Amino acid sequence: MEFKFDPNQEYQVRAIESVTDLLEGQPRNHAQVNLNWGQAFAAIANRLDIDEAAILANLRAVQTRNGLPPDDALQCIEDSIDNANGRIAVRFPNFSVEMETGTGKTYVYIRTALELHQRYGFCKFVVVVPSLAIREGVLKTLQVTQRHLKQLYGNVPYRYYVYDSDNLAQVRQFATSPTVEFMLMTLASFNKATNVIHQMTDRLQGETPVHLIQAARPILVLDEPQNMESEQSVRSLAVLNPLFALRYSATHRNPYNLVYRLTPFEAYRQNLVKRIEVAGVEQQDDANRPYIQVIDIRTQATKLTAKLTIQKLMASGTVKEASVQVRPGENLESKANRAEYRDFTIDEISFMGGYVRFTNGLELRKGEASGADKEAIFEAQIRFTIEEHFRKQRRLRSDGIKVLTLFFIDRVENYASQDGLIRRLFRKAFDEIKQAHPDWQTADPGPVQAAYFAQKRTKAGEVLLDDSRTGEAERDREAYDLIMKDKERLLSFDESTCFIFSHSALREGWDNPNVFQICTLNQTASEIKKRQEVGRGIRLAVNQAGDRIHAPELNVLTVIANDSYERYVERLQSEIEEEYGLDGLPPKPANARTRKSARLQKQFLLSDDFKELWDRIKQKTRYAVAIDSGQVVSDVVLALDQAEIKPPRITVTKAQVTMDHEHEFAPVPTSAARTLMELAGRYPLPSIAAGLCEAVC
Repeated sequence: MEFKFDPNQEYQVRAIESVTDLLEGQPRNHAQVNLNWGQAFAAIANRLDIDEAAILANLRAVQTRNGLPPDDALQCIEDSIDNANGRIAVRFPNFSVEMETGTGKTYVYIRTALELHQRYGFCKFVVVVPSLAIREGVLKTLQVTQRHLKQLYGNVPYRYYVYDSDNLAQVRQFATSPTVEFMLMTLASFNKATNVIHQMTDRLQGETPVHLIQAARPILVLDEPQNMESEQSVRSLAVLNPLFALRYSATHRNPYNLVYRLTPFEAYRQNLVKRIEVAGVEQQDDANRPYIQVIDIRTQATKLTAKLTIQKLMASGTVKEASVQVRPGENLESKANRAEYRDFTIDEISFMGGYVRFTNGLELRKGEASGADKEAIFEAQIRFTIEEHFRKQRRLRSDGIKVLTLFFIDRVENYASQDGLIRRLFRKAFDEIKQAHPDWQTADPGPVQAAYFAQKRTKAGEVLLDDSRTGEAERDREAYDLIMKDKERLLSFDESTCFIFSHSALREGWDNPNVFQICTLNQTASEIKKRQEVGRGIRLAVNQAGDRIHAPELNVLTVIANDSYERYVERLQSEIEEEYGLDGLPPKPANARTRKSARLQKQFLLSDDFKELWDRIKQKTRYAVAIDSGQVVSDVVLALDQAEIKPPRITVTKAQVTMDHEHEFAPVPTSAARTLMELAGRYPLPSIAAGLCEAVC
């Protein structure tokens, strides 16, 4: 398979032009020889000839063209750094491009660099990433786009490589080469004084590697810069002495001089990403055991509180989930109005530790729940996910599309161990469900799985796998290469692997166009952003020929969540609103346009009409009510005979996420609640007679 790319997608071309037009007026220069830096080597450096006033004027023109509010000033990072000639001042502007996950931002910034070379002669680019997963993704994109981009840019020669502290010849090449150079670096490789890059070395004839990079005046490309916002990170970026920095992300924390924005709403409306549907798997009709989930822990001055979800007895007599705020020493019985919570008194709330401990010994971390049958919920989610995978693969095979499923798990041990809970549940469900699917009946559950978890790394960034597990180390290494490096093989029908398991290592920076199911087996779901989860699978699918599939009816991502679909979509929507602000972006959310202020009209507080009404109703009144006890008993018995008492069970409800006329994501149910598993007999039930006696006495 060879991936194919369309160079004429309007939204990508606009993003590229938005950056290159910032330098309008800059002459096309051949890179200059920098003799003022370094003692042993003369660097070939980028050079900027227009001043900040001209760049600011260009910035404002680009922002106006793209419907963004024009900035009043360039947002520059300033610092002083050590170089080969002593201490110098550094100042460089920053520009941000915001593109929804899955719309090709890595492709865009690689093309942008080549456009900057073609128009202005810039040739030194350092791509900085915050993690190994993102680095591998960028490296893969550079590999698969090379043929396409050389055809597009007249076979321009360019090189790319990962910075390796054991191969400092690459640093010398980067500094002295007259051709286009892309050097990929993790932030961790140069953000500490002890890094090799800051040490003088005989391998460079007594030079310090970072001084050679400084001499080249590189253009920084920051991938996911929201992970590089600490003071130490910003100072580390300045040490590279960049000409300017380009920041690319879907979720900027600080959008320095934003020049282009493609929102989730626009990407969704233009069919640039997959549609989303949510299958909510939850435990229902089980109020017998006290259910407690820690939603949040907050501290304010000397006040420490926790927000819990419990099952509360309402005034109507029904038991419903409700959120309550608790402090140390409080008992949940009064909060829930139920004796089942009598043994749950708050012993400790730890903000730093992120947990709530009860006097009965129960300890729950933020996001964890007690009272729910975790194994049963996991089993139901896994079974539904496998069935959905089988059905979707059958539908899409004729279109040449291989389906992948991604599992986010709660704990590495639940999968890494051969008898781990999740691995055991998957194996059992796969062997049972495949019997009803002819295409899978001969498949073994082992080869269809692969997992990637964060591993220890060498200083060069290589993965160290645990060789102590006999027979597993090589399998781990093969899985890592398949998931992180060999995307084409993973998407081929010839490769059996189609179920991928990860804890958090693939949560950001990694994606695959053919992920069609994401199953969240994580009890600490509140700590994981919904957009991060969804972002791993919203890229448009490709077929066996490498062609992108644009048909909306085929591009549907199913999220199997351990939550109701209403709550999941509500959180997804709130995260987007939080990131884009209440003012919203075109199109603006309806609630921002319709919000009004209500003012108190004091003239109506004690009007004559109100006083007259009060005089009529203020008198005390006594009522006497006669109750026919026999009739009450008869009515209660009749109601109980007619009542349907459902057993505790795990249900799934499926809904597709659509955009309503007010430009907000909303769930539209596509199936009724379906019982996946009944839980009757799994645990003892409370004594109803004892409860009634206690209530009466």
